[in-house]
Amino acid sequence: MNQINFVPVYPEIFLLIATSAILLIDMFLSEAKRGITFALTIGTLLVCTALSAAAFNDPVAYTFNNMFVSDPMSNLLKIFSYVAVIFTLFYSRQYATDRGMLGGVVGGEFYVLALFSLLGQMVMISGNNFLIIYLGLELMSLSLYALVALRRGHPVSTEAAMKYFILGALSSGFLLYGISMLYGATGSLDLTEVAKATASGTVNKPILVFGVVFVVAGLAFKLGAAPFHMWVPDVYQGAPTAVTLLLGGAPKLAAFAITVRLLVEGLFPLAFDWQQMITVLAVLSMAIGNITAIVQTNLKRMLAYSTIGQMGFMLLGMLSGVVDGNVASAGNAYSSAMFYSIAYVVTTLGTFGTIMLLARSGFEAENVDDFKGLNQRSPWFAFVMLILMFSLTGIPPTVGFYAKLSVLQAVLGTGQVWLAVVAVLLSLIGAFYYLRVVKVMYFDEPVDNSAIAASGDTRAMLGLNGVAVLALGILPGPLMTLCATAMVKTLAA
Repeated sequence: MNQINFVPVYPEIFLLIATSAILLIDMFLSEAKRGITFALTIGTLLVCTALSAAAFNDPVAYTFNNMFVSDPMSNLLKIFSYVAVIFTLFYSRQYATDRGMLGGVVGGEFYVLALFSLLGQMVMISGNNFLIIYLGLELMSLSLYALVALRRGHPVSTEAAMKYFILGALSSGFLLYGISMLYGATGSLDLTEVAKATASGTVNKPILVFGVVFVVAGLAFKLGAAPFHMWVPDVYQGAPTAVTLLLGGAPKLAAFAITVRLLVEGLFPLAFDWQQMITVLAVLSMAIGNITAIVQTNLKRMLAYSTIGQMGFMLLGMLSGVVDGNVASAGNAYSSAMFYSIAYVVTTLGTFGTIMLLARSGFEAENVDDFKGLNQRSPWFAFVMLILMFSLTGIPPTVGFYAKLSVLQAVLGTGQVWLAVVAVLLSLIGAFYYLRVVKVMYFDEPVDNSAIAASGDTRAMLGLNGVAVLALGILPGPLMTLCATAMVKTLAA
């Protein structure tokens, strides 16, 4: 019997034990002492961050019969996932309290489900086997289904949870059917073995391509890419804003990770086939997302369509890795997509954080009109939202500009000038609805002149979020280098 190396799995083991302990401890806490659950949750995430950061420069390590891998890409994405959840929980604390999501006998279920969802994401990010990736995906998804429905007496949230559950089950079916086809063709669930079998040329090509079609469709569901985007607007709008941020933040990093694991590490010899599919997904996502968002008056729904467009832009990096069989640009292309994913998540945290900041008990600041005159109520938070909107638009010197620039450079490197032109034109269309938010904040009279009530830690985190978006835009080099190093080392393993 081979001895199992548990060192690469330390962050997951610690998170599982700590989450189980938090669940038990919270059962004995009164509602007035729920801050202890919050503190334990944040402490757990900080320890996980330290564990993954310490392992970043370690050699690539496989364990559990090559089913789990710890490499630079997984550690970097996990670190940003922890950070995303930490910011989300700080932003959500007052919002969730006002809406009774932290009350009752076991009010800490919000924190526990968020941590279990994160555990699923970590398994997805480090999975090196079809079944392990699927198990991580289901752990994440089931936790998020429950979180969307956490406000039991809220019919809109319940409806959103039902839609998310049904369409999530459909996407899992697509992914599983594709995996079954690939397993039937290659005889293995191990991504390394699948890649070898695919490269050998002895496997039935039509069956492989058929399987790839379903795998790409399943991945597109999880990314929220068109035409598999139908769940995104309704779930984003219907879920409590705190849960919407849990949906739109760290899970996008996990979805990017399994896209790399399945398509690049497992099915790289079929890049010519899946890159064509991703080209269609990218163009459709950018077109449908940006054009449909123009007519939205609900800010959460607008940001949902924005997410669809942003994921389309990220996919441009994924389709630029192989050019006529030449893999020279692969590291640069995939690292640009990774940088884009991280930049998007960092920016999204702040936008939904601001929505929760303006919300109060009995009032959801979900409409664009709710931001009217924000500059007169709070110049600082209006400026933070301005930076975030500029970043989503791609205006320098925000991180969003350099993220878009790096992806466009990867696309131009493949000679697909038409694709870069389409991406730029659709981004210009998207600029309209982002800048509309800026316009109402600075040039319209406020509908509500009441003071913005928020705790000091929430204000500090939101300010830090805005500064991070600006700082990463002014000095993008370190993060770009980290992404490039992580991707090159991971692909070379």
